[in-house]
Amino acid sequence: MSELAQRQLDLVRALVDGGPTPEGFDASALGVAAAALLRKRAGAARHHIPVAAASLGDRFGPLFTQWATHRPKSDSAAEAHEFIEHLYSIGELDRPMTARRFRPAARWFSVRRYRR
Repeated sequence: MSELAQRQLDLVRALVDGGPTPEGFDASALGVAAAALLRKRAGAARHHIPVAAASLGDRFGPLFTQWATHRPKSDSAAEAHEFIEHLYSIGELDRPMTARRFRPAARWFSVRRYRR
């Protein structure tokens, strides 16, 4: 790997993975840029899950930041749905009633159909 490629990789790690500040960069400026990138990701997630974002209110940003820190970015829609699953798992949001009511039946039909 060339020196330039290594420096670029170090910069990306510092911005999105909490890596150490590469030589020649200002640590506070990198912190500001990293926070801005997390806010941008939170905004994209908020766009995909507006009802959850509205129900969480001001807690949405901090919860998303805590969850997304040290987690590689993926497709915005997929990331939003992974975040929702995380919120369900920690009890921050309740699973919609229809999802709870029909999940066992859906599992029964899918298992039953393939066991023939």
